[in-house]
Amino acid sequence: MHSSGYRANALLTFSVTILAFMCAIVSFSDNFSNQTPSAQIQILNINWFQKQPPGNDEVSLTLNITADLQSLFTWNTKQVFTFVAAEYKTSENSLNQVSLWDAIIPEKEHAKFWIQISNKYRFIDQGHNLRGKYFNLTLHWHVMPKTGKMFADKIVMSGYRLPDAYR
Repeated sequence: MHSSGYRANALLTFSVTILAFMCAIVSFSDNFSNQTPSAQIQILNINWFQKQPPGNDEVSLTLNITADLQSLFTWNTKQVFTFVAAEYKTSENSLNQVSLWDAIIPEKEHAKFWIQISNKYRFIDQGHNLRGKYFNLTLHWHVMPKTGKMFADKIVMSGYRLPDAYR
């Protein structure tokens, strides 16, 4: 016969194997969910557009953000981290990203929202590259599951332009 220690070890090993298998199935089931998030971002006002003393451009915007991210929530979703970034090109960098706003959405009930805010974080370019610059506003999200791998996606809204002169 086997000792009680050997039996406890076998039971624990079997239990952990079953738990790992269940977690893998839960994670795999997220691939079959129909995710159709939508978002719209409007610039209501350019509060100021100035050159800082060290020579950097700074912009303050008032944004109207409307989003429906409820389809990202499944029974395996713990929370969704979302942020709005301004993205533009310069001669030095092919992609510049500046985060303007972010939020953590803990529940599906909070995933459909409308918010009007000034940018939460400063929109600063290291240099004087923003005058007359076209840029995109992009809503990024990262879905953090209870088990399995985290995934991210985005919606890009293009066609925004900054003024040619400082205000």
